[in-house]
Amino acid sequence: MQAYLDLLRDVRDNGVGKDDRTGTGTRSVFGRQLRCDLAQGFPLLTTKKVFLRGIIHELLWFVRGDTNIRYLVENGVGIWNEWPFQNYLNQNNLADQYEKHTSEWQQQLDVFIERIKTDNDFAAKWGELGPVYGKQWRDFSGVDQLANVLDEIKTNPSSRRLIVSAWNPAEVEEMAKAGLPPCHTLFQFYVSHDHKLSCQLYQRSADLFLGVPFNIASYALLTMMVAQDCGLELGEFVHTFGDVHIYNNHVDQVNQQLAREPGTLPTLQLNPQVKSLFDFKIEDFELLDYHPQGAIRAPIAV
Repeated sequence: MQAYLDLLRDVRDNGVGKDDRTGTGTRSVFGRQLRCDLAQGFPLLTTKKVFLRGIIHELLWFVRGDTNIRYLVENGVGIWNEWPFQNYLNQNNLADQYEKHTSEWQQQLDVFIERIKTDNDFAAKWGELGPVYGKQWRDFSGVDQLANVLDEIKTNPSSRRLIVSAWNPAEVEEMAKAGLPPCHTLFQFYVSHDHKLSCQLYQRSADLFLGVPFNIASYALLTMMVAQDCGLELGEFVHTFGDVHIYNNHVDQVNQQLAREPGTLPTLQLNPQVKSLFDFKIEDFELLDYHPQGAIRAPIAV
């Protein structure tokens, strides 16, 4: 994952100051690309520990078309919690009372998540993110894009239309109310002459320190799952970026990470008995030989 570290250094050193929706501010560049040969190991960062179980659960959540955080919360995954919580505060005129990331804000977030776990009606109303990734993948204006692209890979692997889009302009405003309009907006599969499956992701907005390591691992994993479903070998994961940025309150963490030397990539094994993308469960994944350096914590810009 030296390529990721090189990009991190590039944005730190060459990024220009830019305001953003959260008010945090960023160092930003436009138009970059990373490539990972998936046959060389699973692209999970070793210069800091990455929460793979959360990545897997989130991907399974996307694949099943779910858009309510309750499944994630029940499985101990909190990566989406802040957005519906902040929406809850805004809608109930509480945002001024609880400043973001203060101890009082965090206490209220904990109360909010406990209610998501235990109160069905509360979870249905306040845990719903709107028509975000899972909805668009499985029901884009009535089209199950994920099922369609699997069928197309199997029946017409030379197609140049093996595309899934999460960017639905008609529903972007609705997505923004309690969640986020998709940052990773579109991905395309490619089957080579030697029966290898590759995937290219276009990401319009990329939080390079916190989000991108998750995105790399998630789409690499999705490529592996689709390849197993379709009986193909592994090719590349290609990650293409629009606005790629480091938040101003992540610079110290970036410096800490760039001072570390990367190790050998781990291996991720999938249960070979699972033949359908839609049948995978959390117990069907085994990570081997992952020896990361310690986690580096940083606040999420909401």
